[in-house]
Amino acid sequence: MRSALLPALAAFASAARHQNFAHAAEELHLTASAVSHHVRKLEASLGVSLFQRHARGVVLTPEGRLLADAAGSALAEVEAVLDGLRQHRRDNGVRISILPSLGASWLMPRLRRFVEAHPTVRLSIDNDRSLVRFDEGGPDLGIRYGLGQWPGLTSRFLMDDSLQPLASPELAARVRTPEDVGTLPLLTDIAPEGWREWFRAANVRYPRGGTMHTISDSADGLNAAATGLGAVLARTRLATAHLTDGRLVRLPGPELPTRYAYYVVHSAHRPPTAAAMAFIAWVEREALEPRVT
Repeated sequence: MRSALLPALAAFASAARHQNFAHAAEELHLTASAVSHHVRKLEASLGVSLFQRHARGVVLTPEGRLLADAAGSALAEVEAVLDGLRQHRRDNGVRISILPSLGASWLMPRLRRFVEAHPTVRLSIDNDRSLVRFDEGGPDLGIRYGLGQWPGLTSRFLMDDSLQPLASPELAARVRTPEDVGTLPLLTDIAPEGWREWFRAANVRYPRGGTMHTISDSADGLNAAATGLGAVLARTRLATAHLTDGRLVRLPGPELPTRYAYYVVHSAHRPPTAAAMAFIAWVEREALEPRVT
């Protein structure tokens, strides 16, 4: 349905419920003539009469009754969802959108500390690669990886990152120099920076014709490398747990700073709640910690 007809549909639904344009106008803070205008606009668009108009008021036509039943049910469902969202914010809720890889490898191991420090805050974590909308029904906050500029969003720098080659201990035993890294099967993801940039920084010719597997999620790439599938060019922030427990080890060669970084973002038109600000302050402190303790 065209968005221009939504005010007309709301006016019609109210008029149908009251069977009276004046009462609908009072409910919607409009004039009776404005309600009548909206209803006529809807009737003209549909090509049917929705009300029979009498000197003492209006009565729904059969077509009007069909639309009133459908519109009333749909608007009631929307209102229930809106009430739930409002209640979520009233109940100290914070909804956070985060990349699955960063959520699994970096945020989740730390999250208990936030809950212990803020026991009244209710968290809702959305693991999503898509650029979700931060409108009234969307997340309160997001953590994104990029250059720090997104239309309609306010961004706060969180932390930078670097790329380093890692492999399972078994594969790493075959490697002595950066040139040797190119002889291994390589795992790549869909990030804007990858093996080509690393080999250039290592002053090594980029290997052509070798085995290259693409795994879109960085966390899955780390787990695949730990099984011995190949060497992974890992973001350091995501690989801490794998390095700490020895599932992956560093390979020879440079650690390459990334052009991209992590940012906390929120709507530029909807200021964060107190609970959201508490999460921002906490996650900024966590970004200064080198590892989970």
